[in-house]
Amino acid sequence: MRVALLRGSDPDHIDILHEGAKLRVSLRRRPAARRLTLRVSSATGEVVMTLPARTSLAVARTFAVSHGGWIAMRLAKVPDRVAFEAGAELPLRGVGHRIVHRSERGGVTLVTEEEGGPVLSVACEAPHLPRRVRDFLEREVRKDLAQAVSVYTEKLGQGPKRITIRDTRSRWGSCTARGELNFSWRLILAPPLVLDYLVAHEMAHLREMNHSQRFWSLVGSLCPHVDEAERWLKRNGASLHRYG
Repeated sequence: MRVALLRGSDPDHIDILHEGAKLRVSLRRRPAARRLTLRVSSATGEVVMTLPARTSLAVARTFAVSHGGWIAMRLAKVPDRVAFEAGAELPLRGVGHRIVHRSERGGVTLVTEEEGGPVLSVACEAPHLPRRVRDFLEREVRKDLAQAVSVYTEKLGQGPKRITIRDTRSRWGSCTARGELNFSWRLILAPPLVLDYLVAHEMAHLREMNHSQRFWSLVGSLCPHVDEAERWLKRNGASLHRYG
């Protein structure tokens, strides 16, 4: 009962100061945790501290303050966010496109070519621009995923029961035991070979729900650019979370 009361009274975050800067630290109390830990997301910059069940907030705050330098150093390495706004540049299928707000009147979102390079041209009232960009990207990734799934369904002789688009942080795709595939919409920002590989990877799980040697042999037989896509994701995957 004492533990439940303590957990219920926790705030969702604490603020600490380091060299004059205020740092926000989210709190997660985990009964199974044996010690205090800190993590800084390379994708979002969120700072999360995990607390054991009986650790007081005072002890947790002291711990966070003592690691203020480490937190600041990690945050400095997180790429700046790129909002979906006029003038911003985002990668579409790995190619940089500048967002242009062409009109306040509603219309379709278009990919065009201008003197300065590829453009994502959006017509809508200004407050709706971020949503229109996101909607366009989700439509595009659905088209690319459907095409790749069709190719690998023919190769495998079986396909998924459903495809869901999400904004996942820890993984780019997944396959459930029911044969449902989930993918991040952010794959439309990566080069096409990355999306293609991830579809092959998740569809291979329809036959091998594991990461055994047999699974990887199947993936390799389906997709010719496994290593190239894995290298790209390792180097650049976290940067896709900068956008939007």
